[in-house]
Amino acid sequence: MCGRYYVDDETAREINNIVRIADEKANKETSAMLQFQARDIHPTETAPVLMASNQKLCCSLQRWGFPGFQGKQVIFNARSESVLEKKTFRESVECRRAVIPATWFYEWNRNKEKNTFYRKEQPVLFMAGIYSRYQNEDRFVILTTEANASMKPVHDRMPLILEKSEIIPWIFDRDKTKEFLHKVPCVLERKADFEQMSLF
Repeated sequence: MCGRYYVDDETAREINNIVRIADEKANKETSAMLQFQARDIHPTETAPVLMASNQKLCCSLQRWGFPGFQGKQVIFNARSESVLEKKTFRESVECRRAVIPATWFYEWNRNKEKNTFYRKEQPVLFMAGIYSRYQNEDRFVILTTEANASMKPVHDRMPLILEKSEIIPWIFDRDKTKEFLHKVPCVLERKADFEQMSLF
């Protein structure tokens, strides 16, 4: 599961670099759009998302979460194992795949204690997602999968983490979609404030 994550200046720089490498003609609009304040991202808030536009990689600011059923709540995660079977998500996963960059994400254990998950040697995580258009704006959800060994002590679900080299294939190569949906994410580092506090 993923219900909150964090972005910072390093995230913005990495997005700019990825878009620039993918499209040498990327203009200054992308850079200007990514001058956002470092902050936690909650469902219903806007955040940068990598996506395809006119057969090119670009970045846009989208709102996190599809509208819930009968206008209630917000759907902000989708299970990768069953996403192709769900009417709400099927067309998006087939045609509108995206990548959500983050510095780290948070998860709470059964005692409601917050844990921070990140990659030790890489400044940015890349979470697989999909998006759709609702009321004249694009909105995204983050795909989740079964937790790996680094996540299981805290939660049984985790975001579907992609490698940097998998961003372009995930977004553009429809033939590899099913393969990615069953991918086992990399091992993550975990930081827990309550564990540090218990040492004193």
